[in-house]
Amino acid sequence: MTEPYVPPPVWTWTPGNGGRFANINRPVAGATHEKILPVGRHPLQLYSLGTPNGVKVTVMLEELLALGHAGAEYDAWMIRISEGDQFGSGFVAINPNSKIPALLDRSAPEPIRVFESGAILMYLAEKFGALLPTAPAARAECLSWLFWQMGSAPFLGGGFGHFYAYAPTKIEYAIDRYAMEVKRQLDVLDRRLADSPYLAGDDYTIADIAVWPWYGALAKGLLYGAGEFLQVQDYRHVQRWTDAIALRPAVQRGRRVNRDWGAPESQLPERHDAADFDRPTVA
Repeated sequence: MTEPYVPPPVWTWTPGNGGRFANINRPVAGATHEKILPVGRHPLQLYSLGTPNGVKVTVMLEELLALGHAGAEYDAWMIRISEGDQFGSGFVAINPNSKIPALLDRSAPEPIRVFESGAILMYLAEKFGALLPTAPAARAECLSWLFWQMGSAPFLGGGFGHFYAYAPTKIEYAIDRYAMEVKRQLDVLDRRLADSPYLAGDDYTIADIAVWPWYGALAKGLLYGAGEFLQVQDYRHVQRWTDAIALRPAVQRGRRVNRDWGAPESQLPERHDAADFDRPTVA
């Protein structure tokens, strides 16, 4: 029988201690190498990856363009986190936390950096005056759900996702604990969406854009292969909401950006112009 783990008086780092991302995890911040980021022709430069947090921003930008905001044109550059691109000096200068996505707005005399996906959504919504209600009650509801996502998703990703899909050892207690929390979160969403078409009310907002890439993917069994395990089909209001958002053309475009896996038609590793969506992906 394996002896129970007893934490030492002082924790020390053991590099490469297992798990899918062990080769890039470390307990210190800062750049590991010099690397200048590429810059395209548009004022908005996005450095990201087509994972849920990255999809939030590309969907937001595509929605803004669909609404006629020409200033939302952007260049999207791929940051391959499995290869440590997020620790390059150029990326760290934009996001000292070394996480995707990171946005650089070069439309002002001095470039403005924005990091953390929720902050980017708010920044863009306020910059273009779209997808964020202005009436106090509606704005408060929208921002409450936006920050709900920011606080809840780590339990889904770093908690449940890590221990269910990526940890080198399956730990019953950890999986059970986080599965319970994720199902509670799905129930929170389902109860809200039973009373409202969208999270903030009657209108589609940045709250939906933030939540959908995580919980919409979960509802369709696309996240961690855990659909059956979590019985996601039971949350029928989440399913209805997920399907409705997936039909939006801007969402369909945004989820392709900074993606180089899956079916070829679902990939667009870099995006520099709307016409890029019509060009065949080069394998």
